[in-house]
Amino acid sequence: SITDAVVSVLEACKTARGHAVPIGELEDVARNEVTVEGRVETLWNPSHPKIAQVGLIADESGKTRVTIWKASDAKWLRDGERVRIHGASRNWYEGRVSLAVTGWSTIMFPERGRWWE
Repeated sequence: SITDAVVSVLEACKTARGHAVPIGELEDVARNEVTVEGRVETLWNPSHPKIAQVGLIADESGKTRVTIWKASDAKWLRDGERVRIHGASRNWYEGRVSLAVTGWSTIMFPERGRWWE
C-alpha cells in the first residue's frame, strides 16, 4: 500500500548512512556502522587494558553503552558533554545493542569551542 511505501522510505531516510540514528532505534538498523548524537551520561573505569574509555551515551530516544578502544586513538569524552560519533561499530553486549569507537570512527564535539576562537 502507499502508506507502507511511505513508512519504508521514511525509515530508510532516517537510518541512511551518515545521518544520526536515534539511539533508541539502534537495534533496528540493518547495518553495523552507524552515526549517533547524544550526551555522555556517565563514564566508568574500563575493565580491560585495551579499552580507553567506556560509558553511556543518551538522547531523547534512549541510551547505550559506548566503548572507545585505545587503538582507535580517539579524543576523550567528558561526563555531560554532547557528542556526535560517526562510523561507530554496532555490537551486542550482554544482550543489548552497544557501540564501539574504532580507528575508522570519528568523534565530534558540537559544544566545544574551536581552538582558534
